[in-house]
Amino acid sequence: MISEARLNKIKTVATARQEGIVVLEDIHDPHNAAAVLRSCEGFGIGKVYYIFDKGERFNPRKVGKATSSSANKWLEFEIFSSARECYKKLKKQGYKIFATVLDEKAKSLYKTDLKGPKTALVFGNEHRGLSKEAIDLSDAHIYIPMQGFVQSFNLSVTAAITLSEMFRQRQSNVKKYLLPKKLQNKLIKEWKKK
Repeated sequence: MISEARLNKIKTVATARQEGIVVLEDIHDPHNAAAVLRSCEGFGIGKVYYIFDKGERFNPRKVGKATSSSANKWLEFEIFSSARECYKKLKKQGYKIFATVLDEKAKSLYKTDLKGPKTALVFGNEHRGLSKEAIDLSDAHIYIPMQGFVQSFNLSVTAAITLSEMFRQRQSNVKKYLLPKKLQNKLIKEWKKK
């Protein structure tokens, strides 16, 4: 039997879930991916797509429980074999795809409109970044302006900063981004079993 306090927490979290998807391409270290999951869950994004094209596959449900602070328990995952396959599904669902890149010709994260409810944020491998295919097939390229000598933040920090900026931009009309009631109720039903 679930306690009333637990049920209230589940309902609160489910009704705060927002539209949006994070895509992780060929992440080398499952624990880095798990740290990204923690940020997704914390900012109310409940779906993560994994692309395993060149990288070794791992099960996001079974790896990084401690690193993600059990966030993987509350998220939905889909796995794809290529950026093309993943993007095809995202496009069919109506998502605009933002690829994070190390290129100052890309648009600054802080000058990018991330307020569309169907926003997919794509992050690449810790060493190589995103594949050419993932970059070329995306709708927009974004980067985080750096002020120091280092070229970039690590994967989990980049994801956290990007998710935070998207979350910040959405605050003026947050209801616009919430999952439909039908999906909220589905989550509540599923989470009550966990």
